[in-house]
Amino acid sequence: MADKKKKEDDSGLPFSPDLLELLAKFQEIELEDFELEAADLELWFGAGGMPAQLLPPPKVAPAVKGKPSELLKTRFVPPIETYPGRIVEVKLGATKGEGGTRGRSIIIGGETSPAFYTFERPVLHPPVVTVDVFDMEVPLSKAVKMHVKDVIGDPAAWAKLAVDKFGADMVTVHLISIDPLLKDAKPKDAVKTVEEVAQAVDVPLVIGGCGDPVKDADVFAEIAETFAGERFLISSITQDMDVERCAKFVKKNGHVALSFTPMDLNLARELNRRLYDFLGKEDIVMDLTTAALGYGLDYAFTNMERARLAGLMGDIELAHPMSSGTTNAWAAREAWLKMAPEWEPRELRGPLWEVTTALTLLLAGVDLFMMMHPAAVKTLKEIVNHLLSGKKADASKFADWVSMKL
Repeated sequence: MADKKKKEDDSGLPFSPDLLELLAKFQEIELEDFELEAADLELWFGAGGMPAQLLPPPKVAPAVKGKPSELLKTRFVPPIETYPGRIVEVKLGATKGEGGTRGRSIIIGGETSPAFYTFERPVLHPPVVTVDVFDMEVPLSKAVKMHVKDVIGDPAAWAKLAVDKFGADMVTVHLISIDPLLKDAKPKDAVKTVEEVAQAVDVPLVIGGCGDPVKDADVFAEIAETFAGERFLISSITQDMDVERCAKFVKKNGHVALSFTPMDLNLARELNRRLYDFLGKEDIVMDLTTAALGYGLDYAFTNMERARLAGLMGDIELAHPMSSGTTNAWAAREAWLKMAPEWEPRELRGPLWEVTTALTLLLAGVDLFMMMHPAAVKTLKEIVNHLLSGKKADASKFADWVSMKL
């Protein structure tokens, strides 16, 4: 039949009309078990370029005789980024002119770039340290106890020592005695303790509870009302507390809430959203939980880095200053346990454990450090000052680090 006759296309090869019509619908075809016999073969390549095997061999630079006398010099230009978000500024402590009794106020937050990216933006408010003070005797590592043994049991004297000798920017009063499983002290007893500390020092205060959600709320309410206008940091408000009640008395009396969640940014967002119904964003500081060196520091600092970067990228629910319970480092047994001689002395190893935790979280973006050992406090503050000074490191001290013997 005529419609089934073979005919030649432009290539001169016979194809059936049905096959030609079918092939016209495709841009390319793939053939399997195909053999081609040709006397002469020409290959045409489009703009995509030639196969590597058909390209001319690359030119090889002539070999340089002898060893290079110096490294190639080039200028490094750090990449400058601009971030759409900004970390909220939070003021802690109120002076007499602001309705409180503190000698000075402290502002944390306000970052517009990652921690200490001073080549992008200057640091507006350097991180600050608050030293832990307890309202009753608690077990302490020998390395810490040796520095505070004369003031244990006297939180006012302890606070004064922390400010005058240790250089604390703030003081955290841990009201451990209110714990129902310990002394079960009354809210009025806690108020008296805070009053003694507030009279002993004039720095902003952090008010810490015992961890019992009901008892903490009752004590915080009493303290918030008694010290209205002082801008104390109430540590802390958690998901298992009566969040609405706590947020209301924090707002009414002019304080700041520490929003505490266990290493889960979704939980942090959720708690912050609940607080937004009653508090301004400038009244909230986040604590995302500190797992210290020795038992999960990587989980802590990566979580904090994610929160800080999310805040800078525009996530308003995470754009809050961060606090770290850095003294959790002393819960790691390596910080205080007697170990082999190469790990001694403990008096040095302990504060190194704390300051290593602090420095790691410093670079993750933490704004407020709750610390304990005076050497750790001093070291952290010195490093912060060095990072802010803009001084360049002396590279000659580290040039031969590979061959150095320690």
